Amino acid sequence: MPLNFLLENVALKGTVTQSSTYLNTWVAQRAIDGVRHKDTYCSITLSEMNSWWRLDLLSEYEIGTVIITNRDNGWAEQTSGAEIRIGNSMENNGNNNPICVVIPNLQAGTSIIFSFNGTVGRYVNVVMPTVQHLSLCEVEVYGTGNKTVK
Repeated sequence: MPLNFLLENVALKGTVTQSSTYLNTWVAQRAIDGVRHKDTYCSITLSEMNSWWRLDLLSEYEIGTVIITNRDNGWAEQTSGAEIRIGNSMENNGNNNPICVVIPNLQAGTSIIFSFNGTVGRYVNVVMPTVQHLSLCEVEVYGTGNKTVK
């Protein structure tokens, strides 16, 4: 088992927000509730250009792994193609932080693991760079450091 899986999911301690909320019920917090693969536990934005979801880890971490889980009732395009951005800047709601990876075509109901080496940041943003809903059923972030952000 990779070392990152021995670390705590620091996303559960963070706070989240998103660019908009679909039907006022698919709130950002549903993506860090610890529940995978249940469609009623997903966050979904409106269909808009550059829809985004942001996790504030409340302090800086060296992030080793991010796991994204897609909804299991279809609409895989609402996650596929989204950019994961990690950094310390709140410029443009954190969406100007460096792109670390683009989520490939992700099948419904599946999770994908991204490993990073030395990526440091307080904010983890997921940005859909097209006109589209952004749907996230779970976002897990494993890291170390918990350095105080100045």
